[in-house]
Amino acid sequence: MENKNDQGIVISEDVISKMVATAALEIDGIADMVSKPANIKGIFKDKSAKSVHVKFNDNALYIDAFVKMKMGVDIVSVCEEAQKNIKESVQNMTGKAVSKISIHVVDIEINEKNTSK
Repeated sequence: MENKNDQGIVISEDVISKMVATAALEIDGIADMVSKPANIKGIFKDKSAKSVHVKFNDNALYIDAFVKMKMGVDIVSVCEEAQKNIKESVQNMTGKAVSKISIHVVDIEINEKNTSK
């Protein structure tokens, strides 16, 4: 499918993926973007290693973002805040409607304190 905005400008999936990652990492509580866990179907596909997947359908965007959370945060609140920030950022920069954003928590960052004296 072609991803043109109202002015006829084509925006690549990679550019939108970078917008999504930048918007997600602005949220306190998200430690990093991580690769989608591999499954048997994804082993042979290059896209399985990406941390953001973007689909274009019916002139709207569907986004999957795979993240690592910081330890001790309210996961639901952080995900809702990330969804809101991603939607606003992508819609403002591309002019395309974002229909769905799924945040997948793949890992949690655990900070181990140095206990040696």
